[in-house]
Amino acid sequence: MLTHRIATGKKSNGLYTCSALESNSADKLRVLLQFYSTITMAEEQTISLVDVLEEDEELEEEASAVLAGSDSDHCSYPQGYVKRQALYACNTCTPKGGQRAGVCLACSYTCHEGHELFELYTKRNFRCDCGNRKFIELHCKLHPDKDEVNTLNKYSQNFFGLYCTCSRPYPDPDDQVEDEMIQCVVCEDWLHGRHLGCVVPDSVELQEMICESCMNKNPFLWTYAVHLAVPGEVVQVKEETGAESSKTEQDDEVIKPTCKRSREEAEPSCRLKELQQDGRKRAQSGAVFWPSAWRSKLCSCNTCQKRLSEAGLSFLLDEGDTVFAYEKKGKNNEQKHEGHDPLMSALDNLNRVQQLEIIHGYNDMKTELKDFLQRFAAEGKVVTSDDIRQFFEQQQTRKRRRVDAGSFYCT
Repeated sequence: MLTHRIATGKKSNGLYTCSALESNSADKLRVLLQFYSTITMAEEQTISLVDVLEEDEELEEEASAVLAGSDSDHCSYPQGYVKRQALYACNTCTPKGGQRAGVCLACSYTCHEGHELFELYTKRNFRCDCGNRKFIELHCKLHPDKDEVNTLNKYSQNFFGLYCTCSRPYPDPDDQVEDEMIQCVVCEDWLHGRHLGCVVPDSVELQEMICESCMNKNPFLWTYAVHLAVPGEVVQVKEETGAESSKTEQDDEVIKPTCKRSREEAEPSCRLKELQQDGRKRAQSGAVFWPSAWRSKLCSCNTCQKRLSEAGLSFLLDEGDTVFAYEKKGKNNEQKHEGHDPLMSALDNLNRVQQLEIIHGYNDMKTELKDFLQRFAAEGKVVTSDDIRQFFEQQQTRKRRRVDAGSFYCT
């Protein structure tokens, strides 16, 4: 799902504010409060209940896709160069003009609270920089014992909040064109759809994209693009040698086997060579979109493995490297904790009477809010800020009545 917008939370002037980050295990009470605040912020505007719920669900899914596969409590540094994780760049600690640096999810919460952060979505094979030599004054609170630098980390313009071939921030205050950004799976930069040099195909949620620059740096990928990628402009190219010549060469190979051929037969055949001999070509321009499972069809013979390794593209043979696999891991993590309610965990520190009072009030509000919203849904009406304000005023009135009548005790 690489068409996620870069921002899954609130941004101000293109900078991600740490305090706006959502927990990847949002509890029911937060959802209710978020619903209330979303509508009251609309002033006098009317908002469709369906629109609010769909927007909340979309934001929740996008946040979970990015965050659920990463640890929000512990610095990822001890894990080394993590296969894939959510990353952030701190504009407060390492502003443009300094050294590029990236911090993990947990450090963005704990060490950079209140700082201006660039959200980088996910990056592969990265080790948390928080508190190392690149940070002059900041010391990591979660794992201070770090090497001065992480020599294998790769950095791009993204770490200064710039994206695409146009090197602009996201969102861009000077850009009035609504355009989704898509991440290249090779360089991991984000590009505007209109700057890809091709028409973005429909239904790209489960596809990957390789930008034109990365394709041209690795020309053999164009051969795969003809056969494996989302169809582009393909032309038939006539073979330079005729059929008779080809047949003669084949006959010669059968009549005169060599030791070299014997060695080749012992190794798996090279699929890339077979595709190259097919003769079809494709216009080598623009970004290329690839369908799901395309990586499993790449050649993995010794020669191709060496070629990919020298180009720094060995990860293309690993289907577990994909963002789709990362998001699936996050969903599995959430399912393991399904039924775990953070609100209930918070009650563990309270005495029995306080627990019952809070649970009683929470269940009342949940039931009443559900009934309240169902009336609007049944009548096909929209919910206004006044409606929600009135609902919570009624809640406060009932709460005062309960307090006046005495506390709730367990007998």
